[in-house]
Amino acid sequence: MATRPARRSLAERWLPHPLLTVVLILLWMLLLNSFTVGGFVVGAFLGIVIPIMTSSFWPGRPPIRAYRKVFAFLLLVAWDVIVANVQVAWLILFRRPEDLRMRWVTLPLELESPEAITVLAGTITMTPGTVSSDLSADGRALLVHCLDAPDAEAAVRTMKTRYEARLKEIFP
Repeated sequence: MATRPARRSLAERWLPHPLLTVVLILLWMLLLNSFTVGGFVVGAFLGIVIPIMTSSFWPGRPPIRAYRKVFAFLLLVAWDVIVANVQVAWLILFRRPEDLRMRWVTLPLELESPEAITVLAGTITMTPGTVSSDLSADGRALLVHCLDAPDAEAAVRTMKTRYEARLKEIFP
């Protein structure tokens, strides 16, 4: 016997992604660079219509185990971005380019959730001095370029312990 898909409430149909709606309205108002009623109405229209039109492309929300750990992870990443900015500035200002030990490293992944892998790749890219550039076809390894990594194994170990281990605690 076939089961019917669950019916969505009126609010879920008109606002399938409320946070996206708010972000789109704010983005529209920032692009206008002034507040007018007409601009707000157009922003609200776009903020409602775009999520409705794209809602079938959105997967379900990823399950998160520990919201406190998400907050701690965000603080860690913010700190790492600040520290890496200083380190990269120092490298650029005081090191000759030929003295940099640029290299590609392969980061083997234990994460299985596509959302967790995406967060890991984004975190690595947001941190100055590293860029995640490719995910293996089987999703088991991430190719990362490091601006200055004298030891490839140490760079991989750092990424796994600082980011991947924490993401394993957040995502199932």
